[in-house]
Amino acid sequence: MGDVIPFKKPKASEKHKGKSLCRSGFHKWEIVQSQQFDVKAGKLVTVYRCKRCGKIKTAAH
Repeated sequence: MGDVIPFKKPKASEKHKGKSLCRSGFHKWEIVQSQQFDVKAGKLVTVYRCKRCGKIKTAAH
């Protein structure tokens, strides 16, 4: 049996769900545990990724 493919086009509200807050600057940041150390600078770096839109920001300590 093959994969089931939806034939219906997604609505605009379903396509952009949760992104309006990020466009206004209210991201939902969570820490990415796999990248914690910057090799070139030799510093401890915290990498944050937005849970809704996927934007990445870094903070050096």
